[in-house]
Amino acid sequence: MANVKQQLLSRNKEVSTVNGSEGEKAGRPNRQKEKVHGLKDRTQDLRKSLNDSLEGDIRDFLINEAELHTYDDLTKVNPVTPSTVLKCLQARYSAKVFYTHAGCTLVALNPFQPIPHLYSLDVMREYHTAPQPQEFKPHIFIVAEEAYRNVQGQVEPINQSLVVSGESGAGKTWTSRCLMKYYATVAASSQKCQDTVEKIERRVLDSNPVMEAFGNACTLRNSNSSRFGKYIQLQLNGSQLLVGASVQTYLLEKTRVAFQAPTERNFHIFYQMMKGATEKQRLEWMLPSEQDFAWLPHAEKTLEEDCLRETVEAMINLGIDERKRTQVFRVSDNGKIISKPQ
Repeated sequence: MANVKQQLLSRNKEVSTVNGSEGEKAGRPNRQKEKVHGLKDRTQDLRKSLNDSLEGDIRDFLINEAELHTYDDLTKVNPVTPSTVLKCLQARYSAKVFYTHAGCTLVALNPFQPIPHLYSLDVMREYHTAPQPQEFKPHIFIVAEEAYRNVQGQVEPINQSLVVSGESGAGKTWTSRCLMKYYATVAASSQKCQDTVEKIERRVLDSNPVMEAFGNACTLRNSNSSRFGKYIQLQLNGSQLLVGASVQTYLLEKTRVAFQAPTERNFHIFYQMMKGATEKQRLEWMLPSEQDFAWLPHAEKTLEEDCLRETVEAMINLGIDERKRTQVFRVSDNGKIISKPQ
């Protein structure tokens, strides 16, 4: 019986196969092929649906250029490319937002205009007293406060360093002044301490006109470009109060005395002496007449940095007596021996 059944099944399969072939030839529909086509169609629809969903997710992931000015941190811009980063900074600059985080770094854009309310005493106190200043809008005071708290929060005080770097005209000098002003404000508890801090602050700030006179020059992109590096050290006591400061300079561009680019000038001090010295000062400092300064390039330009009186007043405030000032200006006049064409 088993063999018979197998034969019958085999015959039935053969008949079925023959009938299937004949039915296909006769134009009857092939259900197996219909199933295959239906599966392909459903697969294509599913693939299209997934692609549409993925494109939507990508669009949500990528930046919306209309909202670029709202990005406080450049690391949140997607994708992070030079183009998108520059667009973000440009959008924030146009919206008059000049500070942007880039991870643990702060990017500062020079507004080239006074913005007093951005650096007022109220703003300083707001960042200083905030439990979490990092939650505020990006600002140079956030960086200053973090460094101040890092010193304060350690069992063994650890020195903190802030590096201010950038292109010529980026606002490095102004940023350094803001940091000094901030620490002078927050690192004082009593009126007596405030007087001490203000005295230190004044001396550090008074050093700026002197160092800028002898170390800054007019360049193509910046009329008051620092041609040297500056290291400012603020000294705090155990109570986090400012008790001292020191300023060191390095990498002075000495070659500028003898050579300047066609569109640039020599150091400010030479133009200050040429334009600002009185007859009495010329005699004391043994300066030549104004005509003998004709070797200075672009001396016809009039800049606010050409103010000799500000430099002299700053030297007096720093405790440089008249005898030393005379020696300094006499030595400075010898710069023409190096620079003046023979």
